[in-house]
Amino acid sequence: MALLKLKPSCKDYLWGGTRLRTEFGIEYDRDPLAESWELSCHPDGPSYIVNGEYAGKTLQQYIDEKGKEILGTDCQSFEQFPVLIKFIDAKKDLSIQVHPDNTYALKNEGQYGKTEMWYVMDAAEGASLFYGFAKEVSEEEFEERIRNHTLTDVLNKVMIHKGDVLFIDPGTIHAIGAGSLIAEIQQNSNVTYRVYDYGRKGPDGKERELHVDKALQVTKREPAATDRDFGPHVASCEYFTVDKVILDGLRRKKLTGEADGTSFVSVLVMSGAGRITASGQTMEAKKGDSIFITAGSGEYELEGDMEVLLTTV
Repeated sequence: MALLKLKPSCKDYLWGGTRLRTEFGIEYDRDPLAESWELSCHPDGPSYIVNGEYAGKTLQQYIDEKGKEILGTDCQSFEQFPVLIKFIDAKKDLSIQVHPDNTYALKNEGQYGKTEMWYVMDAAEGASLFYGFAKEVSEEEFEERIRNHTLTDVLNKVMIHKGDVLFIDPGTIHAIGAGSLIAEIQQNSNVTYRVYDYGRKGPDGKERELHVDKALQVTKREPAATDRDFGPHVASCEYFTVDKVILDGLRRKKLTGEADGTSFVSVLVMSGAGRITASGQTMEAKKGDSIFITAGSGEYELEGDMEVLLTTV
């Protein structure tokens, strides 16, 4: 099967909203709906296959049965599936957090660190996020500002708009702000160190756990790099390459690509609707859908009026 339609695992984190359900058609029976893990082999939230003979099985089970060849040669060096793709609906501010690199995470957490990128699908007027420090700070100042609730005073606040892209290296302190709708492409990891959470309480009535000691070890206490050049791509690194495709149904209503033997292709539909064809198989696609094209499927075609992100390794 060349085309796999995926059903996400969902998360009800306290800062989430309702837009992924009402606007993207994602089914989930709990509130709020904060994240949908659209392409995932992570045990904390796997994707499930919807179509064909493997319907109901996880993507990881499919890979285990078919072999890593369906992922492509560029994935063979990764012990685990390399990518995790999410939709994020931040009705409220997320915690201020940081992710470790591979070396620290593998040693201390038993999984990859996290390099990630954000594509802003929508943002309320005045929406913002934190991205690195506004200035370099000492470890002592960093720790003291966490303790006395003044950390945000030294963070780099970025006003965001639809179409913005941010690339977050491991060790970069960050936080998505309220009113943001984000597509996140990241390493296959669920390691997050919560640095500051505004004193919020979880469902158990207790303040949510912080990971200050670990954060102090991994955080880069300086402004984040903003001069990256990804060439023709939205973003690119050793773990993923992301491209944006806009089809308007008129002047540009088709795109032809190739899923060669080097990598699978993930198609994430951010708006609109259309069709995807590969190896003689055609599948309807609409806003909120996640489609996986196996490596070696050959030429594929997108057609319709939609905006998508294509991710390869």
